Amino acid sequence: MGNRWPVWKLALLLYVFATGAVAINLFMLGLLMQAVGMTALSPEMTVLVSIPLGIPAAWASGAWVYRLISEAEG
Repeated sequence: MGNRWPVWKLALLLYVFATGAVAINLFMLGLLMQAVGMTALSPEMTVLVSIPLGIPAAWASGAWVYRLISEAEG
């Protein structure tokens, strides 16, 4: 149990993947917003917006992985 990584280390490790997932979802949301008359988000804008939004997503995924590890270790 003392050998387990804390949530913040898991979140730091998963930050890149969580930010990428946020960027893809924001870009797709921007494409869907065209159906209601709004302009699409550019890929550059979605990457810039996803950088700060990746922090809570990484924290949530780190906490999820931590719970999975805790459950697996019993």
